[in-house]
Amino acid sequence: MTTSAAGQPLIPQPPAAVATLRQAISQIAPAALPAFTRELDQAADQSWQGSDLAPLQRFIAQWVVYVHIQRRPDAAADLRRWEDTAKSGDATQARQAASAIGRILDEAHAGIGLPAR
Repeated sequence: MTTSAAGQPLIPQPPAAVATLRQAISQIAPAALPAFTRELDQAADQSWQGSDLAPLQRFIAQWVVYVHIQRRPDAAADLRRWEDTAKSGDATQARQAASAIGRILDEAHAGIGLPAR
């Protein structure tokens, strides 16, 4: 991952478009590109089969939020730490982790102007 000055985003928030999201991910989280491509293919297939843009819209919203978080190393590290706690902690720690993950996601949604989850 590219480094940044303390607290500063690695890159500007890209527009909510497949090409700009792919480019952003290749810069800040290249290991996520296979998942991005696989999920894009699934969303496109679902949209085509159902004659409905909702799967593509959900895909773009999900990855816009992902990029928003990943471009801020401190937020990305917090999210990973809480995800690890949710997997390996006891029930109380898992609930605490779920709450913290929810706050991180809510902040990301608000930061990019999406409605709350």
